[in-house]
Amino acid sequence: MKLYYSPGACSLSPHIVLLEAGLPFTLVKTDLASKKTATGADYLKINSKGAVPALELDDGRVLTEGPAIIQYLADQKPDSGLAPRFGTFERYQLMETLNYITSELHKSFGPLFSASASADAKQAARENIHKKLDWLSTRFGDNKYVQGDTFTVADAYLFTILAWTGHVGIDLKKWPVLAAYSARVSQRPKVQEALKAEGLAG
Repeated sequence: MKLYYSPGACSLSPHIVLLEAGLPFTLVKTDLASKKTATGADYLKINSKGAVPALELDDGRVLTEGPAIIQYLADQKPDSGLAPRFGTFERYQLMETLNYITSELHKSFGPLFSASASADAKQAARENIHKKLDWLSTRFGDNKYVQGDTFTVADAYLFTILAWTGHVGIDLKKWPVLAAYSARVSQRPKVQEALKAEGLAG
């Protein structure tokens, strides 16, 4: 398998899942501005959306969209515990969480990474993200991870998005539960491995 990624982007999530699952893969760095891979290939021929991540299977098929990719990867190693088995209520809870992260939290960061967004649009985005973080911090309760005491693909995704807060002027310390959670996930050996591979940690 090949994972097309850009350092620190949402492709960090499947990168973490691949390592946690122990699946063999090759990383292909992608420049989102030029839409070229590190080898000079036209990334739009791999993923016409022009966004990362994209997962190219050994038979040439390509899967895009982070929440779909990370569930696919988890299902390649069902005993890893990275996702509850299909058909269980817990799997639908995982899907519910992934939908929330992608549609409510992930997309809310868009204006903050846009050079063309106005100051008012960016302030509105920050206020919206604050509300999402308020809700997330109450959701954890005594849980160690999103789904309880077991690390799942939802944690790889949420950790990735929370890592963006420091780059856009949002202090995660305002939400101690989330700050502690993010620090805890960051110390997982495979998470550290992914961060180092992308040049995000020493």
